[in-house]
Amino acid sequence: MSKQKSSTLVKEYSPLATAAGIGSMLGSGCIVGLSATIPVWQRGLDLTAGQVGIISGGLTFAIAFGSLFAGQITKGFGLIRSFNWLNLFYAVGAGVCILSNSFVMLLAGVIVMGIASGADLPISLTVVSHDAPDENTSAQLVSSTQIFWQIGVFISYICSFLLSGIEGVLGARIVFGILFAFALITWLWRSLSQKFKRFHEEGAARQLAQKATQSSTQEVSFKTVLFGKNKNKYLGFFAAILIFYVCWNLLANTWGQFQTYALTNAGASQTQATGLGIVLNVVSLATTIVFASVAGGKFRNKAFFIGAFVQFAAMMGMALIGGGAGFIALAITIAFYNFGNPLAGEAIYKVWTQESFPAEVRASLQGFINGFSRMCCGLFAFVTPFLVAPDRIQTSMYGFAGIVLLATIAGVIMMRLQKKHGVGDQPTEEPKLKDATA
Repeated sequence: MSKQKSSTLVKEYSPLATAAGIGSMLGSGCIVGLSATIPVWQRGLDLTAGQVGIISGGLTFAIAFGSLFAGQITKGFGLIRSFNWLNLFYAVGAGVCILSNSFVMLLAGVIVMGIASGADLPISLTVVSHDAPDENTSAQLVSSTQIFWQIGVFISYICSFLLSGIEGVLGARIVFGILFAFALITWLWRSLSQKFKRFHEEGAARQLAQKATQSSTQEVSFKTVLFGKNKNKYLGFFAAILIFYVCWNLLANTWGQFQTYALTNAGASQTQATGLGIVLNVVSLATTIVFASVAGGKFRNKAFFIGAFVQFAAMMGMALIGGGAGFIALAITIAFYNFGNPLAGEAIYKVWTQESFPAEVRASLQGFINGFSRMCCGLFAFVTPFLVAPDRIQTSMYGFAGIVLLATIAGVIMMRLQKKHGVGDQPTEEPKLKDATA
């Protein structure tokens, strides 16, 4: 396929990727939005420290629950219907949060939001890869949804920063009101768009044509893929992706949930920490946009190695500098981490998952990996404040560097497995490989 034709297809299908990406934006928005406003809710609703912990943990585990059951949701309601309607349930949860006047009401709202956003991520990515006309277009569209995850983080930081001076819980209600509006608009867009309806119908027709040319009549399911005749291939993919994503997510969750906490403990004021959060996320957003442009091309793996090296160097740099260097040194470390993170992180994980497994099980497999990873992050969050305390952060950075190294090893194994099984090949690279071995 020519570069011009590929670019034309990406442009044609980009509205679908945007509609799916807003789901990612809402996912990061509810996490960062709650993290940034929980002190306000605590004061306004007179919550105890235990209740704050339950609300934060409830959101994390609700997202995990939604991800784990994404496959069952699509089986029960259908892939496209689930894609169209999940954001309405997210809006309902956000609406409950806006009206909350008690612990129970706020907890109920964040749980509904968490379940909806947890299920929406794997389902929306599966719809994009289902509708995309070819694998290269799918890779670029899927990776571009990660831009919206970063936008969600960015918007949440800005809103929390701007509204921090408002008395009572009004500022927190406004943050959730913005999430409510985005969810409602996305629900209407996904449900009513005639262009999306055409994409869905064409994607379904392509899949039917592919099934008609296949000699096997075996039902495709989570079990038959991982434990069927091609189990060595798919179990290898699954194990490599799972290890990579769990390791990556432990670090991403640490700096996503506890970045402000770590900076303030290192000497920054609340205003400085929040302002630095905005600047640091601009770095992530810029690199995410760069990676999206190369996700379907020959530079994807090169970008991965650059990202992994920068992340490892950032962790080791902070470990060698020490926790007593002040919040500026920590901010610089996080800036380098935020530069490398999108190049060897969730965007490539999404692409690997979508291009390595049959379309029928992508939502189930990605949902399981997302949910399991989120469970690990929820448990890890119990010890994170201890690990990022000023007197321990230097030692912890060595551990974080080890996690980056383990994720990189899993990523390299995944690349080798894809090459071995001819998955995710970039045709433009093949002549160079042949010349090199000639």
